[in-house]
Amino acid sequence: MTLLLGVAVPLAMLATTLGLAIAFGGPGTPAPMASVNNPFKTVDYSDLPPLARFSARDGKELAFRAYSPASNLVNGSVVLVHGSSASSSSMHVMAKAFSRAGYAVYALDIRGHGDSGPKGHIGYVGQLEDDLEDFVRSASLPKPATLAGFSSGGGFVLRIAGSDRQTLFQNYLLLSPFISQDAPTYRPNSGGWVSVGVPRIIALAALDAVGVRAFNNLPVTRFALNEEAKAFLTPAYSFALSVNFRPQRDYIANIRSVDRPCRLVADANDEVFFTERFAEVFRSAGKDVPVTLVPGVSHIQLTLAPQAIGAAIAAVQSMQPPRV
Repeated sequence: MTLLLGVAVPLAMLATTLGLAIAFGGPGTPAPMASVNNPFKTVDYSDLPPLARFSARDGKELAFRAYSPASNLVNGSVVLVHGSSASSSSMHVMAKAFSRAGYAVYALDIRGHGDSGPKGHIGYVGQLEDDLEDFVRSASLPKPATLAGFSSGGGFVLRIAGSDRQTLFQNYLLLSPFISQDAPTYRPNSGGWVSVGVPRIIALAALDAVGVRAFNNLPVTRFALNEEAKAFLTPAYSFALSVNFRPQRDYIANIRSVDRPCRLVADANDEVFFTERFAEVFRSAGKDVPVTLVPGVSHIQLTLAPQAIGAAIAAVQSMQPPRV
């Protein structure tokens, strides 16, 4: 009896601690971040392509936008992955530029975003990879195909590039990617863009490790959106989406596993990440990934400013095989 009590008391304390962390350790509500919310107000969306759909393996219809190459000479294809909270329309300016450069372009609404709802939620960790594979199988991408992602989307692109599905694409482009909260590139709370419910994340990760996933739909991150943006963007991520829409937890191992051509383009005046440290992170993982820092450009402007978009196009072109 004494032995049983000795085991039961610590277990009860652990259960209480986990319960409190789950119940009360969620994210706060950060103040709106003007440098992220405001730039899109000046974008002309009058020529935004309509949403198209593809069927994922669970039967859900997920959304994307397609941009035809502007010339008869097709240089390949580029699949664009938006940043945290966003949707395919946030990549409109960059998508048009790649289209003018002769690429077939596809901008995705990643599940949990845009019209691939419900917003902020996915079914399980790993579903985003399944969705991407289903999209590639349905789209017949002109080759060489490049997967390009911005911010958190760049982190997800790195996740794919270092996985056993990296052969889905010939090339990878990381645009100021989220690497890890433990990486030298990370600013606390991403410079004010996100509030992270650390106690809840730790508790859910512990439960997830032993196969308990009943609470994985609870929010663990909340974004610094203004009230107008909350109406059409994704204000918060569940634990499952937060864990999936980023690199693997061991980001060094993730980088080391990248075997396809990869480039990184970032802004020199980034308020979300320490972009000057990207080269150091990849060198420490033993990967010589060329890094371009675009001067005079901030985080969101990396997808909008002509000089930044030009650098992204040049990075993709540098990975193209020579024409015979």
